[in-house]
Amino acid sequence: MTPGEERLAEDPKGLIRESYRIEGIDAGQCRSIFLDWALSVPADRSAADLMRALLERYGTAHPDHPMTEVLRQGLAASPQPRRRGGWRSRPRG
Repeated sequence: MTPGEERLAEDPKGLIRESYRIEGIDAGQCRSIFLDWALSVPADRSAADLMRALLERYGTAHPDHPMTEVLRQGLAASPQPRRRGGWRSRPRG
């Protein structure tokens, strides 16, 4: 990060920001960067909310960028969180 650039809560490592700066980046490279970003999302944050914020910040200015498409796909594929497993989900009898 260069002086004067802000650190964003939705992109603390600056991965998404930098992907928009890489000239000639392709969709595969964007997916790889997105995966790295997604793995660093804190458990207490909603990845869908963060993706919406990133799309608002970067997608509007770069609608044809491959990262914009990757973020849209990630948002479309975001499942609603639900409880899985545990003793409470097992049938009692």
